[in-house]
Amino acid sequence: MGTPDRPTISSATTLDSGHGGPASTEERGPDIIALVIAWSSHEPDRVGEIAVLAPSSSDAALGRGADDVRGEPRVRFWRQRPGTLGQCPPLSSPSLSRRQLLVRPTERGLRLERVGRCPMLVNGIVRDVAEIVPGDVVQLRSELVLLCVERQALIPPVRFLPASAMAAFGEVDPLGLLGESPAMWALRERIAFAAKTPNHVLVHGDSGTGKELVARALHALSADPQGPFVSRSAATLPEGLIDAELFGNVRNYPNPGMPERAGLIGEADGGTLFLDEVGELPPEQQAHLLRVLDRDGEYQRLGEGRVRRSTFRFVAATNRDPRLLKHDFAARMTLRIDVPSLAERREDIPLLAAHLLERAARSSPAVAASFVEARHETRPRVRVDPALIEMLLARAYRTNVRELEAILWQAIAESQSDRVSAPSASRASTKKSRMVARARGEEEGSRAPSLEEITTALAEHGGSIPRAARALGLTSRFALNRLVKHHGLDVARMAAAAPRDGSGGRRPKSAPKNAPKNAK
Repeated sequence: MGTPDRPTISSATTLDSGHGGPASTEERGPDIIALVIAWSSHEPDRVGEIAVLAPSSSDAALGRGADDVRGEPRVRFWRQRPGTLGQCPPLSSPSLSRRQLLVRPTERGLRLERVGRCPMLVNGIVRDVAEIVPGDVVQLRSELVLLCVERQALIPPVRFLPASAMAAFGEVDPLGLLGESPAMWALRERIAFAAKTPNHVLVHGDSGTGKELVARALHALSADPQGPFVSRSAATLPEGLIDAELFGNVRNYPNPGMPERAGLIGEADGGTLFLDEVGELPPEQQAHLLRVLDRDGEYQRLGEGRVRRSTFRFVAATNRDPRLLKHDFAARMTLRIDVPSLAERREDIPLLAAHLLERAARSSPAVAASFVEARHETRPRVRVDPALIEMLLARAYRTNVRELEAILWQAIAESQSDRVSAPSASRASTKKSRMVARARGEEEGSRAPSLEEITTALAEHGGSIPRAARALGLTSRFALNRLVKHHGLDVARMAAAAPRDGSGGRRPKSAPKNAPKNAK
């Protein structure tokens, strides 16, 4: 398999917001349908590049080489980063025809017609002609895998993220974050903004999305990254000793024989206290944190009359509904960072898989040796079967990157050739997910959610398209996006109008009867 050098960017279009406010709709541009390179046999470093097709009544040719002698429009690939679109060289795989596919935008997605010699598979089925929509996976057999996505036409320029926190295209950045999707660039910018403030932060995301990684990135970008980073899961705090763990205690208090301890808050003075699984903290214990989370940071160790102060940033994380937190506790966390799930940044899955496989090759070289290319570089390149990438892109993940890594280790264990291939159990699970999704899609076609159902779901979820889509039982956020556009709904206005609690979520309709009184 050929391994050419990383392609160079031949030209770039640069954008500048020109003001200090949030990026406007005009700056980010409308959402578009694009093809993302998810795997390439001949040019593996091109994973993550996108092809954007302008609405047209004519076909554009996707294939090897530069412009066709007939002057036919060509599909071009770009590297999309904040404020820029860098045009990339033409595809160079000798196994692709110069006119491999004819591509034409449609109202729902893209129409593809195979005219070259390489067979085309759409979601694993051989097709000569197909209309694809966001979420569909196209393979040009053994040469190229493309993912159809809906994404921003332009990623707004960064305002707060320093250049030192950015990496080369498709690489892990200095903060430990990986991904070129608009969702990941929005996450980086949100982290950088929060880091420039003294505010406490609530990090919300599904299991396995990387909430602690976000907290560490926030600390690294803060005014004093050399200060302590103290991390603890609230689920591990022993019942009956939670206050002692948090605030510290004098010797022999509250139990005889207990040593003197500074507590997590004392240890975090001058830095960051990260409390994971904060939803596991009982409401009465949440109330005990109210005073120290105010500006002065006052607290007392157990058994001590002296008032102490700790200057720290509190970062809490949860995968539960933030509205379940005690409202005045949540209000102390002025900023909220939502960490996208893999379903919200599916185009990053191939980059994550490559990184996880390279990490596996470094940690267990004897196990992965048969899959690693012989290269002169220190970085291992792991060969993968395109069917594995297809399976990973089609899968519905429950625990996100944790689940992705577990699948890859299982794939390494089962693979018999010189490529990492899809494990049998995961293939069956993905096939079932596709069948369920197809059945749901047919059901959606016969009965789409009503306008009232859509507006109610958006209001209940604070304008969040992904969460409202799940509540409506839709297969993806793209389906809801199309319905929102069809009805002409202003999601931003709906989100702003929704009543919210301090955590950024919509206020519950009623508080539990046994909710404790506010404590301070």
